[in-house]
Amino acid sequence: MKHLLKEPLVHFLVLGAALFVVFGLAGKSTGAPGKIVITRAQIDSLRTVFARTWQRPPTGVELEGLIQDRVREEVYCREATALGLDKDDTIIRRRLRQKMEFVSEDVAADVEPTEDDLRAYLKAHPDTFYRQRRLTFTQVYLDPERRRESLAKDAARLLARLNAAGGKADVSRLGDPILMEGTFDAVPAGEIARQFGEPFAARLGELAPGRWEGPIESGYGAHLVFVSARTEGGAPAFAEVRDAVRREWINARRLDANEAFYKGLLARYAVTIER
Repeated sequence: MKHLLKEPLVHFLVLGAALFVVFGLAGKSTGAPGKIVITRAQIDSLRTVFARTWQRPPTGVELEGLIQDRVREEVYCREATALGLDKDDTIIRRRLRQKMEFVSEDVAADVEPTEDDLRAYLKAHPDTFYRQRRLTFTQVYLDPERRRESLAKDAARLLARLNAAGGKADVSRLGDPILMEGTFDAVPAGEIARQFGEPFAARLGELAPGRWEGPIESGYGAHLVFVSARTEGGAPAFAEVRDAVRREWINARRLDANEAFYKGLLARYAVTIER
């Protein structure tokens, strides 16, 4: 008996018997086979997906394999559903939710905004499309920990040298090492603030282009900076951001459609939350 209990075949038979009992308890009869139909449209879809993946149509044998795999998938899905294996499964529930949301998104996708719609959306959401000031600049880093008391004197000496060379100064061998680019091209003010800190970005925005200035403090230490170009921000013209406005309008409509669809479904339920 101990030997038999260790046999994989016995385990398989016990599992099969357990499944049979579960089917019986669920009230699902396995005596009458269901009907599975693989339509021409499904076969065409299998053929199309294969061609997109492998850049060629499937052979007859490959297509037959795809069809049999589709049948296998259908059988397993039906039997799993009959066993209730789809209940309380996080992945399945999330996928079903996504498919329901796609239903409402399909409705929203059929509507194309008019020019008046887009202009009204831009007017209602100016901050979304506001253009930040952009700066092109070069920086030379001076490490306070390394230079200590000589920092001010070193900065003044190096600043005079850089201004003598102007915008053509070779800064690759100047200053102290830092894991940061030496030159920044048309960087938004917000990105400068993120990398160097708000005080540095604010001070940089006050500098007149065409001259080395500093030292300017950042979260890393001191910098000598040469601003070569500055583009002021502001509200853009409609023509400049029309495509971006259209994308945002469509996305907003999609979110609104999802919310309205959900609220309509929610109204059909009495929700009780046991805290």
